[in-house]
Formats: sequence, structure tokens, C-alpha cells
Amino acid sequence: MESDLTTEHHLPFIRIHKNGRVERLSGNDIKPASLNPQNDVVSKDVIYSPEHNLSVRMFLPNKSTMGNKLPLLIYFHGGAYIIQSPFSPVYHNYLTEVVKTANCLAVSVQYRLAPEHPVPAAYDDSWSAIQWIFTHSDDWINEYADFDRVFIAGDSAGANISHHMGIRAGEEKLKPGIKGIVMVHPGFWGKDPIDEHDVQDGEVRNKIAYIWEKIVSPNSVDGVNDPWFNVVGGGSDISGLGCDKVLVAVAGKDVFWRQGLAYAAKLKKSKWKGMVEVVEDEEEGHCFHLHNPNSQNVSKLMKKFLEFIILS
Repeated sequence: MESDLTTEHHLPFIRIHKNGRVERLSGNDIKPASLNPQNDVVSKDVIYSPEHNLSVRMFLPNKSTMGNKLPLLIYFHGGAYIIQSPFSPVYHNYLTEVVKTANCLAVSVQYRLAPEHPVPAAYDDSWSAIQWIFTHSDDWINEYADFDRVFIAGDSAGANISHHMGIRAGEEKLKPGIKGIVMVHPGFWGKDPIDEHDVQDGEVRNKIAYIWEKIVSPNSVDGVNDPWFNVVGGGSDISGLGCDKVLVAVAGKDVFWRQGLAYAAKLKKSKWKGMVEVVEDEEEGHCFHLHNPNSQNVSKLMKKFLEFIILS
């Protein structure tokens, strides 16, 4: 067994051994897809990038009928760009519930993880997945997806990715376009607090900076002020966001709380023509809906998420 002297600890996410092996400490469990209905939803895995051996997990209501087009939800998981996948039980179960209740087709995207594949690999893969989806490369997409009702969503790092996919969709004039984006507890950050209520604790700020600068994106010239991460406080122009509406969910006990609120405010003040809505759970922490699904506030957040899709 290797001693601690030969291992770098980056708790709670990973250990990096001196031989280069990365040991992930969570997010490794896999729940298989199933064409046998689970909670009235069927699922399957499809490779979208043979080059990088990346797949999407697709979820479809079991009682769907051909010709009956459904809203299409493209989902990006969280995990600090380091852990998790669409195949983990937490995301499989969450998307199953969303699909069942919203009666939509969901495509949950696998992307390459740091530190083996630093940023911008996650963004490149996510855009490749969107392009693959929009080429109608799968029978479920061809038969059930309503491309006039396409939504992007994600939590934490996945919410950050969702923003950047919206920006790229606007830049590249993706057609037929994105109807809306849901960002749950988006992972935006910067070297300095965004306001007096933002995290002031230097130890916490240094820890987040360390994860980004040493593990996620070691090639970032500007550290946590990298435009991928510092969307709110930097000079990034977000007015070109390529969607009609945005839902931003924030939690009062989340380190990203103030960043999420500031993002919504920045979007409202920009020249972007869409509508932005904020849902706030003051007594909850980061991604509480995944870590504590029995919380009484989960149903409130889920209701907002579902209404955002259903009422479009």
C-alpha cells in the first residue's frame, strides 16, 4: 500500500498518487440504464463521442407514443469538474423523477473530468454533445424530441457549463435554438468577494481557489478570475446568452449563493432580451436537492424547475 508520502490528498474529491493514478473518493457508483420501466421511465446509454468514449444517458417516459413530441432537456451534472457522471445513482434518480413529472425527454451528458482532462475539456465535450443531439443522431431524439422546446440545465459545475453552452449557442446561432436554461446553485467565483455578503472567510476562498487552480484548470493564467469561472465579477459580456428565459436557483447556506444572485442581476441589467427568474432557499446548502432529497424545500425547487419546462 502506498504511504501518504507518495500521495496528494485533495479531499473530499480525489487522491492523486505519485504514479499519476487518480483515485476518486466519491461519485463512482453506477446505476445501469434500463429499458424495463423504473418509476415509469425507461433509459439507455448512447455513445456520442467515440474519440473520447463519452456517452449520454437518455430518459424517456415509458408511455410515450411515436409522433407525440416532448420537451427536450439537456442536463449537465455537477461534481466540481472532478467527480460524478450521468450514470451515478443520484443523477439517474433525479433525472428519472424530472422526466416522469415533466413528461419530457432528457439527455444527461458525460464529459471528461479533471485533473486528467483539465478545463476546457468539459466545455468542449458538452458542446460536442449538443451538436450531436442537434444532428438527430438517435431514434429517441428523432421520434420524441420537440426542438422548439429545448432546455439546458445543470447544477453546480453543470450550471456553470449550462451558462457557457448558452453563450456559445448565441455566438454560433444554434438553430432552432434554446428555449430556456436552468442553473441550480451555479458554480461561479472570483478572486474577490462579489459583495459584502459574499464569502469573506479567507480559508474557504483559498480552498476553492486551490481546487480550481491546482486540479480543475492549472493552465488558467488568471486563476479563479479565469472567464470560465469568474462570469459575474469579470468583464464577461453575458448579453449574448442564446435562450429566451433563465431560472437561477440559489441557496442561502451555499458558498455560491451571492454569485448566483449577482449573476441574475447582471443578466437583468444586460442587453439580453430574455426573462430571468430567481428561486431562493435561504436555509439550504449547496445542491441540497441531491444530497438531502427529503428536505421540505426540495418539492418547491422541483416545482419551479418543472413549471419552467412545462409552462413554456
